[in-house]
Amino acid sequence: MAVGNKKPTFLSMDLGTANTLVYIAGQGIVYNEPSIVAYRIKENKIIAVGNEAYKMIGKGNKTIRVVRPMVDGVITDIRATEAQLRYIFTKLRISKQLKSSIMLLACPSVITELEKAALKKIAENLGADQVFVEEEVKMAALGGGVNIYAPTGNLIVDMGGGTTDIAVLASGDIVLSKSIKVAGNYLNDECQKFIRSQYGLEIGSKTAESIKVNVGSLTKYPDERRMKVYGRDVVSGLPREIEITPEEVREVLKVPVSRIIDLTVQVLEDTPPELAGDIFRNGITICGGGALVRGIDKYFADTLQLPTKIGEQPLLAVINGTKKFESEI
Repeated sequence: MAVGNKKPTFLSMDLGTANTLVYIAGQGIVYNEPSIVAYRIKENKIIAVGNEAYKMIGKGNKTIRVVRPMVDGVITDIRATEAQLRYIFTKLRISKQLKSSIMLLACPSVITELEKAALKKIAENLGADQVFVEEEVKMAALGGGVNIYAPTGNLIVDMGGGTTDIAVLASGDIVLSKSIKVAGNYLNDECQKFIRSQYGLEIGSKTAESIKVNVGSLTKYPDERRMKVYGRDVVSGLPREIEITPEEVREVLKVPVSRIIDLTVQVLEDTPPELAGDIFRNGITICGGGALVRGIDKYFADTLQLPTKIGEQPLLAVINGTKKFESEI
């Protein structure tokens, strides 16, 4: 424990598939960058993390390997995860603050007990005295403005980068939850596949994400405009430009989002009757990066006939939830 009467530092992390965020009590969010690590293969040495590593996607060379430590909500490389966290803390110059700290890790619901134990071990190796692991969807609800401690049912859809978690919460905890590997990155992949099959154009994952962000929607919106897309022609191998419409992208995105809605229906079917009544009144709250797709709340509301709203600061919902959860530890 901390020496004397000095209060230990509270530190929390959102270990997302798309982004990693770090919060320190008294300082706020000190780190918010993509969950990406770039290695120099020969020395197996980290040369970049976060934004700098993101710039290297699709533009590296044979000497550099760019990896995501977490894919589809699953830790694919535990060593890369530890190396990433060490690199982040060294960069932030907060290694001293880690000593005897209380650390809260927010993780996807699909990670195993073994992975949770491995993450706890990493946090302890970094100097944390006490380590807590909580599910992202619970933190997202708290950070998204939902009173999870009330004895009333709330339905949360947390659309991250790798997974979408759907959960019913009441009286401070998760009553039931389900997860699906259809989320932000999957939507990008679908855009990529569509451009290849429809236009014979090969594009990278960053361009696909740009399409989703700039013209992606699930309902019509004002001032819809076409978007120019650049890539490599599948047949000739030469660079080429095309124009796509918001309507095309809308039809592409509706298919995977409908799968998320189907899973939401399954969760509702398994929900105890009293809580189902609460959800009918309270509606659905959508958090995570997926909440930023235009018209997703209206699409959910029209399909499920339930009031649907976007949570407060959806991209920061999980890390904001960990701040609020500090008082519970």
